[in-house]
Amino acid sequence: MSFAGVSIITDGRLRQPSAVYPGTASRSGYHLLVVEGYSRTKRTPNGASIECRPFMLGGHRWVLDIYPNGKHPESAGSISIFLVLLDKEQVARPVKVCFDFSFVDEVEVQAPACVRATEACEFSSDANCFGHSHLITREDLEKSGHLKDDCFAVRCDIIIADPLAPFIEVPPSNMRRHLAKLLETEVGTDVTFMVDGETFVAHRCVLAARSAVFMAELFGSMEEGITDNAIEIRDMGAPVFKALLRFIYTDSWPKMEEVPSCMEVEGDVEKGIAEATWLQHLLVVADRYDLQRLKSMCEQQLAGQIGLTSVTTILTLAQQQHCSQLKEACLEFLNVQSATALQRVMSTSDWEHMSTTYPCVLNELIAKLAYKV
Repeated sequence: MSFAGVSIITDGRLRQPSAVYPGTASRSGYHLLVVEGYSRTKRTPNGASIECRPFMLGGHRWVLDIYPNGKHPESAGSISIFLVLLDKEQVARPVKVCFDFSFVDEVEVQAPACVRATEACEFSSDANCFGHSHLITREDLEKSGHLKDDCFAVRCDIIIADPLAPFIEVPPSNMRRHLAKLLETEVGTDVTFMVDGETFVAHRCVLAARSAVFMAELFGSMEEGITDNAIEIRDMGAPVFKALLRFIYTDSWPKMEEVPSCMEVEGDVEKGIAEATWLQHLLVVADRYDLQRLKSMCEQQLAGQIGLTSVTTILTLAQQQHCSQLKEACLEFLNVQSATALQRVMSTSDWEHMSTTYPCVLNELIAKLAYKV
């Protein structure tokens, strides 16, 4: 901790009362208060304070106020001490501070920079003073080893939790917007993809940095096929690849901007089916390019679309792509259905295909249903 000055009180008066210790820009420090001639401070009436020497810490002006006979009637006979924020009118918002008072002989045996306060106090224009009304009774002080030769010393350790200049607002990161713009404008692109008859351009370094598969594909020995200097991506729709690129550049959820050309959409039901299909394709692609965050986002979206007509397809996909959480969501959905609803699901050809291909899934469901009974 940085040293933030010392205040010396002799015979009830502060030495050099007009001086301000220049202090430090550090957000942590300590100020020492030395009281010489303690016996003569006992004549100080209750409610009367001795203001110590102001000091700077963390860009703010502070001072200690000591009340030799207590600040309030209920604290008469005790020593009260407070930390006061002097420039309270100049703070734009509360200053969060952790502080602690210790007798100097205690400081010698405690850990450095030890602040035992459990929570920060918020100093502001409305509340600029915090401390202890009962630091110690005069009787206990006089019996203790803190008082030596009619003198004692108190150390105030301070840690300012707020930034040094709270009025300076730091804007949020706009990296996503900049990278999205880079993708849209195609400036500096150096790789071309052919996907379902459409051409996409991108930046090798961005793709490789985000996907280990692209790293091996673009800078290693892997190849998916080269056509006229373009990398041909097979078994993928253009809208899905576009969403993949959008996620890679922005790390945010890529909304479906267009319906796959293979689907005719009329009405909300058909649109919902199209979106579910798009989500399933995107999940497969996320797994293919080892984009675990995108894969989890797809799982989350698909979990919200689980229903009697979709659960079999989603459950099959979850098993194929090793999506344990999505699979569990499907099984839990089936576990709470009525016998009639389960019969409706299990009577479909999709269910028959799934249970034949992945009998382990059926066994897991049977175990859940048996446990429920």
